Amino acid sequence: MSDIFGNALLDYNSGNYTEDIKTYSSLDEEDTIPLPYLFRNFDDMPLLEQKALELTKGKVLDIGCGTGNHSLYLQQKEFKVTALDSSKGAIEVCKERGVKSTVHSPILDYDTSKFDTILLLMNGIGLAGKLINLDAFLNHLKSLLNPNGQILLDSSDIIYMFDQDDDGGYWIPNDGNYYGEVSFIMEYKQQKSQSFNWLYLDFNTLQNACLANNLQCDLVMSGEHYDYLAKLSVKE
Repeated sequence: MSDIFGNALLDYNSGNYTEDIKTYSSLDEEDTIPLPYLFRNFDDMPLLEQKALELTKGKVLDIGCGTGNHSLYLQQKEFKVTALDSSKGAIEVCKERGVKSTVHSPILDYDTSKFDTILLLMNGIGLAGKLINLDAFLNHLKSLLNPNGQILLDSSDIIYMFDQDDDGGYWIPNDGNYYGEVSFIMEYKQQKSQSFNWLYLDFNTLQNACLANNLQCDLVMSGEHYDYLAKLSVKE
């Protein structure tokens, strides 16, 4: 699978910015990912991300680190942080930008160390792909936590994307799938990625999954548009 995402990041970081990443989803929407936004500093981050970084403690794993924005900020605050991404290009950009510790790997293949804080920002829980994978995904993350460790993640409830009736209910397709399961294709410079699955998770569903897997799930903060920040920890 070609590294569409990583190639775009490498171009931007080398000063060769000519276009953004296009995305096509199963929700019949075409959108773009503006490359400059992927290189933002702390002041330009959403409040949910800022809050997560403020709550960070101890040794940190930044999953789906992208260009390393969160890792770089934490490094400046003297945290020991490891930036992990499955995109080779993203990891190269992290190194070029000065991230000290990087790992090029899918998260489910990584079991090398344990951490006090695991970050899953920019809807990092989406890496689970489908709801059926969530239990295994959460248990793998749990296995990477030190005692009293925490997982900080943000996500969005995309219920708002469906039509609403006069009674306030939503018209959700009855196809047997969870409505937050979305498939995407990315395009950059006339090259397209293979289709991949991404999971948007409403808080109640996350909380129920955590309960089933011996994790405490606390709502830290709600965003302005159906998004939220949650803190997960192992139940005593």
